[in-house]
Amino acid sequence: MVSDRIRAMGALHWIVLFAAILAAWVALFAMSIPSDLRIAARIYGADFWTSFCVVTPDAAGLMRVFAMWMLMSGAMMAPTALPAFATYEDIGRQTEINFSALIAGYGAVWVGYSALAAVLQMWFFDMGLLNAVGDSQSLLFSAALLGVAGAYQFSPIKEACLSKCRQPLTFFMGHFEEGPWRNGLRLGLVCLGCCWALMLLAFVGGVMNLAFMGLATVIMIFEKLPEIGRYITRPLGIILLLSAASLALSAFI
Repeated sequence: MVSDRIRAMGALHWIVLFAAILAAWVALFAMSIPSDLRIAARIYGADFWTSFCVVTPDAAGLMRVFAMWMLMSGAMMAPTALPAFATYEDIGRQTEINFSALIAGYGAVWVGYSALAAVLQMWFFDMGLLNAVGDSQSLLFSAALLGVAGAYQFSPIKEACLSKCRQPLTFFMGHFEEGPWRNGLRLGLVCLGCCWALMLLAFVGGVMNLAFMGLATVIMIFEKLPEIGRYITRPLGIILLLSAASLALSAFI
């Protein structure tokens, strides 16, 4: 029942999880870059950011970029997994489960993704594809990212991962005996399979752009809901592919 579930989410471990998600969004807000400064960066270049002490993707700033991606992953992905976390707790209600181990396993996957994304951001910056704040500097690069994300919306891997996210009870029942850590890892990998391409669109929408992060989070939450998710995935893929084609065409006009 809904009322029982709401009451259960008042337990300490849920409050801690909600507080962590809120803290991640607050930190992202504090680190976010206003649009006028983004425009100035395009005019004055990477050196402009030095005077503002903004994170720059150089060798010295790798850990800061990594921390930024971890905050993004936590703030954006944890809300999409809340129904799955609640389902796991419901299954284990008759036994004593380690909820923290489930969250830790899930988070470990996104820590790994954050490390890869941070390295990619620095590499793309060195290639001149991104500016110092992680915004795309190339229409063709943006088109390629949109095209990959759009095509992935139609892939069997995406569909298989979404089917598991939309049916967490069935997913967990098949592996419950493996314990919370491994179930957390499995859930993290499934969520990664759903969302990695959409997360990389931060390079198009703007790394540390709160508007993009908020919109992407809402889309990923709805996409995992069994009632409406199936009506989002393919239309979103079409929109992304059309956007990719439009940007690619603009690059040659």
